[in-house]
Amino acid sequence: MELLDWTILAVAAPAVVFAGISKGGFGSGAAFASASILALVVEPGVALGIMLPLLMLIDAASLKVYWGKWSWPDAKLLMLGGVPGTVLGAVFYAQADPDVIRFLIGAISVLFVAWQLAQSTGLIGLAQRRFGAKTGFVTGLVLGFTSFVSHAGGPAAAVYLLGQKLDKTTYQATTVVVFWAMNVLKAGFYAAMGIFTWQTLGLDLVLAPFAVFGTWLGIRAHRIVPERVFFGLTYVLLTVTGAKLIFDALT
Repeated sequence: MELLDWTILAVAAPAVVFAGISKGGFGSGAAFASASILALVVEPGVALGIMLPLLMLIDAASLKVYWGKWSWPDAKLLMLGGVPGTVLGAVFYAQADPDVIRFLIGAISVLFVAWQLAQSTGLIGLAQRRFGAKTGFVTGLVLGFTSFVSHAGGPAAAVYLLGQKLDKTTYQATTVVVFWAMNVLKAGFYAAMGIFTWQTLGLDLVLAPFAVFGTWLGIRAHRIVPERVFFGLTYVLLTVTGAKLIFDALT
């Protein structure tokens, strides 16, 4: 498939800007929507290969702004669990059919929206006490696995970190450093497994300015845009793209 195609670029450019805004300003929990959107127009493995270098670029652009503002004990637990989770994700990905990956990305998208709606309506509540070390490690395990197969580690991180009652900036900084580390680890596996290609890397060069622009917008929006507005749009995008990916996988 020729990736430097106007149809793909028309979908990829706004998706990458969205990822930059989400990771740069809103805790990265919904940045994986960009991979879901891309998976509508290219094979899911290709979508993952395109997005990872761009997510790493967004991480690098965000890291300086939030440097040292994270909760290190929480970040360390998520990273420790994320290492074996990433290995499990790599083993699963190597054996899975593309339609299985497509279905998984779609299912995670829809379940993320369902989880958020259940929380907002009071059907599900976070623990009143802070989560312990075991919960942090297990969350990291889930984060590593879902991050590898769909760039969707954000929801797991969000559940754990919101339960730690962190302030907005500490929460954001912790997600930035955790996913910076996880994405560096994933990149080694992606390269070894042939998920990166010259075509995906060529498209990344074209999309890099959109990633930086989205991050710039997200850092500024962090202070002025209500999270309810941003995530309202995100939930609509994830529901539509998730349902479409599930339908494509099953049919």
